[in-house]
Amino acid sequence: MRLFRGSPAESEQHAQTATGPRAGLVRRSTGLGEFTRALGKAEDLCILDLGPTSAPNIRHFTGLGYKVYSEDLLLASMDPALKMTGEDGKPAVDSKRFLSENLTQQPATVDAVLCWDMADYMEESLVKPVIGRFWSVLKPGGVLLAFFHTKDAGPDAPCYRYHLKGDDALELQRIGPAADSGARKAAANENSGWRLQRVFNNRHIENLFRDFSSIKFFLARDNVREVLVIR
Repeated sequence: MRLFRGSPAESEQHAQTATGPRAGLVRRSTGLGEFTRALGKAEDLCILDLGPTSAPNIRHFTGLGYKVYSEDLLLASMDPALKMTGEDGKPAVDSKRFLSENLTQQPATVDAVLCWDMADYMEESLVKPVIGRFWSVLKPGGVLLAFFHTKDAGPDAPCYRYHLKGDDALELQRIGPAADSGARKAAANENSGWRLQRVFNNRHIENLFRDFSSIKFFLARDNVREVLVIR
């Protein structure tokens, strides 16, 4: 987890080492527009950006005077040390250990979460515990933006790094698991790209966020549901 706070120039300098070429598709995002409006003009907010580190995102939020925590949960979930055998004898991921090492903010200290399409690519046994942790760390009234693929996207739907391009537009940079240091490097190198683990329908998504106070769906043109949730 990396915290970025300060002037846009300072944050950009720190972030450049964590990002590569950023050219990609640009599209409008109704969900992002609603997310931006939900934040309003408040100052000194705390934002969790739970994807690969994005210099434009850091620059955008620190320019508004916000604290930004950048944490790549999808890559962290690949740590071989998390692998275990479940009660049914099948391979599983140790969700308790995962949450002890990630998303360690104190309860009710976060104003907003950008979790992108992480849930579609993450090991299924981690999804509900991670959503539960979002509820815990968000302040009452806090906002969360998530993307979910529809069945028309197909199992080979590419995984993207999402860069903010203003209040309601995104640049999409296709990614695969990047090589990392330590135990995760070998696991990352075994994969040429992320693959959809499942497709959540509206009922499944509503069930994931059933403890939240409200949920809105927006259907994007690229077979993605954009979901805005309020704690």
